[in-house]
Amino acid sequence: MQLQHGVFKLNPILLSLGLMALPGLAQAESVKANETMVVTATQTKHTEFTAPASVSVVTRADIDKMNVNNIGDALKHVPGVNIIATNPTGRNEIKIRGMGGDYTLLLINGKRVNARETLGSAYGNDFDLSSIPMAAIERIEVIRGPVSSLYGADALGGVVNVILRQATEKTEAAVGYTHSMPTKGDGGDANQGSAYVSGALIDNKLLGNIVVEGYQRDRWKSDQSNNPDADALEKREVVNVLTGLKWLVADNQDIEFDLGYNQNDMDSYFNNVPRAPTAPATPHNIQNLDRLSLGVSHNGRWEHFDSRVRYYFEQIDLMDDSQLNGGAADITQTNNTVDGQVSGYLGEHLLTSGAELRKTELEHSRNIANGSVDASQSALYLQDEFSFGDLALTLSGRLDHHETYGNEFSPRAYALYTLTDEWVIKGGAGKAFKAPTLAQSSEGFSTTACRGACQVIGNPDLKPETAVSYELGTAYESDRFGAGVTGFHNDIEDLIQSDQWGPGYRPTVMTYLNVKKARIKGLELTGWVDVLDNVQLTGNWTLLDSEDKSTGEDLAKTPDHTGNLGLDWQATDVVSANLAWQYVGSQIIKVPARNAQAFKSEHYQTLDVNTNWKVTPALDFKLGITNLTNTQRDQVATDADFILEGRTVYAGVDYKM
Repeated sequence: MQLQHGVFKLNPILLSLGLMALPGLAQAESVKANETMVVTATQTKHTEFTAPASVSVVTRADIDKMNVNNIGDALKHVPGVNIIATNPTGRNEIKIRGMGGDYTLLLINGKRVNARETLGSAYGNDFDLSSIPMAAIERIEVIRGPVSSLYGADALGGVVNVILRQATEKTEAAVGYTHSMPTKGDGGDANQGSAYVSGALIDNKLLGNIVVEGYQRDRWKSDQSNNPDADALEKREVVNVLTGLKWLVADNQDIEFDLGYNQNDMDSYFNNVPRAPTAPATPHNIQNLDRLSLGVSHNGRWEHFDSRVRYYFEQIDLMDDSQLNGGAADITQTNNTVDGQVSGYLGEHLLTSGAELRKTELEHSRNIANGSVDASQSALYLQDEFSFGDLALTLSGRLDHHETYGNEFSPRAYALYTLTDEWVIKGGAGKAFKAPTLAQSSEGFSTTACRGACQVIGNPDLKPETAVSYELGTAYESDRFGAGVTGFHNDIEDLIQSDQWGPGYRPTVMTYLNVKKARIKGLELTGWVDVLDNVQLTGNWTLLDSEDKSTGEDLAKTPDHTGNLGLDWQATDVVSANLAWQYVGSQIIKVPARNAQAFKSEHYQTLDVNTNWKVTPALDFKLGITNLTNTQRDQVATDADFILEGRTVYAGVDYKM
């Protein structure tokens, strides 16, 4: 993907996020025409090149040239990121630098998105990844490494901030449709359609936009499966609606209202071997989720500082009906968040300070002994950005208070030294934490596991997970060539994991445990070069070494190598093409069909071909093939029911008005 290039119009996005559109520090004041601006690393503006963090950006152009159905698809070629299967029926999670999906904080315009409490992670909870309409996205910023000093819990692995298209004065509209069809197996056809409109409801006073998107995929069965009646990919129907209003109160103030609705219906037949004696070999699983979200924020740009105050709300209703659970359950998760932030200069120091109050409530008709549990957290944070000549420093810290686990302080220090306009050295250290989820910590919470043969109950004696992370790297970027290398080391203490079956160990009731210590270290290599004026080659390679220090074993589903190569060719003013190659290295997988033992699954590689025809300035056609070589994973992965989607052809059309 062409991550280094592209122009980002900063102010409208910053104002929509309530982030601070203040003058940058010395290292960020001079912005080249082709440089990308980011805001997630510090909640102030920086170029991607000089941001005090390891940052990657996926632009709207990157999304348009791929076959993308959700956020995971959009990030699969980002360095340090693995999109891994957590459920045999095709549910995925975002894993950053070897840390699981529960340690990746997902934001929309800087606001948390969280439906994780509705299901245990063992069931593949990708509800959040499917809740964001792809047609609404302007760009995605990915921070690799912990940033709990700004964002608090859940950011041990990193942050994915999805920045949405903003309402405009000029009327804009677009419609799109894509159809995809696997060439192997039975079923799996998918349809995705979207419509978008934006404009002024009252000139220079009230702006609005709305996007509606629908996605439907048939169940896909593969002859690779050990159970011919089981689905390799579940049937899924998704509807997303997002709408926003911006009231321009004055030249220096605006108030934003946003409303979202997400419907996500899933239907699958699951392979249950080995199984409980009374459970069916192919249990039927149905889940219907409805999510309502709303928010209101006030953004102010005053003489000496900028401010933001906002409230946002999510309610997720899930009907979970599985033959493994023995009956339907009704689950409701409610998230309420209030936060505020100010940012301004004090002398040569750019200070950013804020506070947050968050409450999560969970009701469950089957798994919670008294019907409901809740948890509240509050936080204060402060960040200071300053420089000594060519050396820029960022110091930040956040104090979180959890009503059950007390106080956690998360500091972070980062330095960036500018050798030349094209060459920088940067690195830093930080501490992050993650409090146990309600399911993990509530003794009265029981989750069905072991494919229906056991229960996992909450453990009130769990400790919060903490991580200390270090990274050091260098990057060079010229007009036609760029490269970077970053080494990182994460020490994780009290890592929370569910007890699992193993050889000779099959209890019917288990719980969650703190692993004494885990370590993940690695190296990220990135580069790009303009081979010709109309041809660009990009690539990245990530090496990971992970270890559970209590057992000496590798962490499960953590590939030791991941590599990506992309070739972009602008053949003519009308036709462009892209080749995307990915290599996923060997990894450890526990195989239920082999007595729940852990085995090494060998590496595999895929190749995607994407083409685009710009027939007119308003009309685009796209055509491509994913997994062109019809790569299949090895027998270990197949026995664990992780089956790679076969060769798939897709075609789409987009019309902009």
